[in-house]
Amino acid sequence: MDKQININEIKTVSQYHQLCGMAKPLHPLISVTNLEDSDFLLNKEFWKHYSNNLYGISIKRGMTSKLKYGQTDFDFDDGVLVATAPKQVISIEKIENIKLTGKKLIFHPQFIQGYSLAKTIHNYGFFNYSTNKALFVSDKEETIILNLFKSIEQECENNTDNFSQDVLIANIELLLVHIDRYYNRQFLTRKNISNDTLSQMEEILKNYFETVPTQLPTVQFVAEQLNVTPSYLSDLLKNLTGLTAQQHIHKKLIEKAKELLTTTNLSVSEIAYQLGFEFPQSFNKLFKKKTEITPLEFKNSFN
Repeated sequence: MDKQININEIKTVSQYHQLCGMAKPLHPLISVTNLEDSDFLLNKEFWKHYSNNLYGISIKRGMTSKLKYGQTDFDFDDGVLVATAPKQVISIEKIENIKLTGKKLIFHPQFIQGYSLAKTIHNYGFFNYSTNKALFVSDKEETIILNLFKSIEQECENNTDNFSQDVLIANIELLLVHIDRYYNRQFLTRKNISNDTLSQMEEILKNYFETVPTQLPTVQFVAEQLNVTPSYLSDLLKNLTGLTAQQHIHKKLIEKAKELLTTTNLSVSEIAYQLGFEFPQSFNKLFKKKTEITPLEFKNSFN
């Protein structure tokens, strides 16, 4: 029987500061920290497996230990910017090797409640990426990010007034837009890797349909096979081809359906079941939506 892993939880900004051996934050819901001031050895056992109830954006360098999100291992030597959303489980191995430099912005979800950002922040796919898809930034891009961190830090140091939260939210929104731009740029500059992922996805779907599946392939399934998250996969494909992961699955499904309709004596219902549809009506609806004719009309056109 597998040993149950105890997941520690960081609930507040103040708790994070305390665990890292830092002074109390200037604001209870948002903080910018210097990573070299963080003493992870102070609570060594805590960091082995923990869940963070905060949003985090980090520019990190010099990490020689391993960090793990879910089932994905990551070495910070392979990337410098990482964004994390609340409730993600993180593990740090060989914590005694950590010698970090850089900055980290953390803020509680409550801080953005009542602002439009609370609704739109979920649209930033990079918060859900596995950490091996960390962002590579140029010196110029890193400077822009660090300057925004500094603006947020300075605002936290100012005396709070009626405009303080508005200013902080505006800086966070600008920061997220810049990061989104850099992530999309990374997809374009690393096109060879993107093309490899597309080729692997095509092979996964080809093999899937050859096994006579009992259900339709999902984006989650394909992403797991590629060892990436669904949001990362869709963003990568969208930048590379203009189609989301779901649209790619439908494209491959229709291609396989056309093959079966024209090269076998199977009925439309039999083909629907063979492709993984629970109901033939669903197959008919999707096929007509994608081709503007029904499967039967397509089949008959070759007779």
